[in-house]
Amino acid sequence: MDHILLAGPDDEECLRLGTPVNRATLRALVAEQAERLTAAGLSSGGTAALRLAPSLGYTAALLACWRLGAQAVLLDHRLTDHEVALAVERLAPQVLVESAHRPAAKLRGFAETDPVPVALPGGRPAATGHALVQLSSGSTGPAKVIARTADDLLRELDCYRRLELFPKAGERVVLLSSVVHVLGLVGGLLNSLHARAPLTVPERMTTAGILATIAEDDRPTTVIGVPFHAELLAGATAPPPLPQLRRMIVAGELVRPGLPAAFTARYGVPLGTMYGMTELGVIATDLDGSLHPWAEPVHGMDLREDGGELHIAMAASPYPGLRDPTRWSDGRLHTRDAARIDPETRRVTVLGRRDSQVSIGGLKVDLTEVEQTLAALPQVREAVVVFVDGAIEAYLATEHAADADPAAVHDTVHDALTRELASYKRPRQLSFLPALPRTATGKLVRDTTALRAAAAPATDAVAAPAL
Repeated sequence: MDHILLAGPDDEECLRLGTPVNRATLRALVAEQAERLTAAGLSSGGTAALRLAPSLGYTAALLACWRLGAQAVLLDHRLTDHEVALAVERLAPQVLVESAHRPAAKLRGFAETDPVPVALPGGRPAATGHALVQLSSGSTGPAKVIARTADDLLRELDCYRRLELFPKAGERVVLLSSVVHVLGLVGGLLNSLHARAPLTVPERMTTAGILATIAEDDRPTTVIGVPFHAELLAGATAPPPLPQLRRMIVAGELVRPGLPAAFTARYGVPLGTMYGMTELGVIATDLDGSLHPWAEPVHGMDLREDGGELHIAMAASPYPGLRDPTRWSDGRLHTRDAARIDPETRRVTVLGRRDSQVSIGGLKVDLTEVEQTLAALPQVREAVVVFVDGAIEAYLATEHAADADPAAVHDTVHDALTRELASYKRPRQLSFLPALPRTATGKLVRDTTALRAAAAPATDAVAAPAL
C-alpha cells in the first residue's frame, strides 16, 4: 500500500511539519525506517507497535511497516509507560518503535522524532491479515482493539476521492486531529498522500497557532479536526482575513447546537461534519453543512436502521479475537448509535449513543437531548450527561468569569432547564468544572468514574435540588 501513497513527482510537496517535505525525501525516509525495522527482526507477517508523536518519523515508520508486509499497531504517544505496558501485554507485538527524543510539549502539533525499533521478548506474528490495529478512543470506557485490512483502507480512500468537496490535488489540508486515530490517520494523513493535497500540521495547537498555519499559504485550504477545535476557532476574538479557507470539517462527536452558525459567522465558510467509526472510517458526510441534521452515506455504504440502532454491512468482524454478536453478526456491524434513515433519500441522522436512552420512573429519557439542551444554553461551553445509580448527572464547563458566584451560575442554568425540560428529564446533579476531561483525540470523556474524579477537586460542584 505504501507505493500507492508515495507515488508522485520527486519534487512535489506532500507534508509540511515546520518545513516542507517532498515525495523523494519521504520515500528515502521510509526506506531507512524499513532497514531499521528489518534489523530489529520485523518481516512480512510480523507485528510492530508504534508509540510516536505526530512527525515525519511516525509517518515513515508506519509506511515502512506496510512496505515490509507487517501489521502496524498504533499506540498514542501520550499514553503513560504503564498504559503502554498493558497494551503491549495485551497485543504482543514483536517490535516496539519509540523515539530517542523527548516527548513534544503538550500544545505542540508535531514533534521531532528518531524512531528506534526494539525487539520484544514474547512478541507474536500477526494472527490475521490485517494491516492496521488501533485502539478505540476510550471515551465511554476501556478501549476496544480494532483491526482493518489494507483493502479496507484503500476502500475508504476511494470514498474520500469520490467526495466532491473533500480536498483534492492543488489544495491543502491543515490537520488538527491525531494521526494515531482514524480521522487524522485516514481522512488526514493517508488521504492527503493519496489525493496529492499537501498536509500541514500546526506547530502550536492553539487558536493563534492554527490561524497562523492557515494564513501562511495561499492555496485553497480545508481544516480537519474535532468539534473542540471548531469551538476554539469560533471563539477567536479577531481572526485575520483568511481568503484561502474553504471550510472546516469535524468528526468524532455531535457538535453542539449553535456551533456551525458561530463558526460561519466568524469565518464566512461552512463547518462541515462527518460521521465515522474506527471500525469503518468515514460513513456519512455533510461537508457544506447544508443537510443538517442529515448526512449522505459515502459510496458503497449499506446502512440499515434496526430497532432504532444503526447497522452497517461489513463482511467480517473488525474485532480480532472477540466474539460478540451484539457488536457484529450476520455481516452487519452494530454501531450502538441511535439513528434515523430517510426511506427515500437514504440519508442518515445520528442521534447519539444507543445507550443514551434511559428510563426514569418508567418514562424514556434521551440523554443526548438533555446534553444538547444544556450545551445550547448561553452560559454553557460544553456538557456531558450520564445516567448512574438511577439518576441523571450533568457535568458542565460554563462561560462564567472566574470570579462569578458559582451558586448564581448554578441557579441560572437550573432555571433555564426548568423552562426547557420536563421535570423527569432534568439532571439531579449539576457539576461545574473549568473544563471537561477529554480523550487524547479531543473527544469528551463519558466514563462516569473519570467524570466524578475530575469533578471532585472542583470547588464549585453543586448538587441540584431533587426534582
